[in-house]
Amino acid sequence: MRALMLAATDAEPQVHLTSQTRIVAAVIAIFFMLLILDLIRRDRLQERYSVIWFVAGLGMLAGAAFPGLLELVADAMGVRNTNVALFSIVLLLLLGLALNFSVIMSRQAAQITRLAQERAIEKARQQAAGESPNGNGSAGKETLESEEQSL
Repeated sequence: MRALMLAATDAEPQVHLTSQTRIVAAVIAIFFMLLILDLIRRDRLQERYSVIWFVAGLGMLAGAAFPGLLELVADAMGVRNTNVALFSIVLLLLLGLALNFSVIMSRQAAQITRLAQERAIEKARQQAAGESPNGNGSAGKETLESEEQSL
């Protein structure tokens, strides 16, 4: 019994996926990539961000088509269990995405702050010069409403 347990722990990790599971995984990956393309087409996702997601979809498709790739990745990582390797890859991918989007968000927040400050300085200069903020000499309700709509 003990020898059988030792033999089981020393056995090489193998990924066993039925053909039905591989087909379902491939269909999900293709659907995911089509969703990314549709989001780009409808201007919901910019092309520069879509590359990351499209590569993730290709990775899912490759994993479905070639489940042995996960064994190679697990060996390269020095992990025995392919589930641990897969979890580690997904975790690192999500951490990388979170960091990437945090950097983008920080950059945009700084840009918004700078633009708001420039706009405030511009308004102050126009008011000091005796002009209206919209430049046509009639500061009124229309200007305020148009600025609110643009925000």
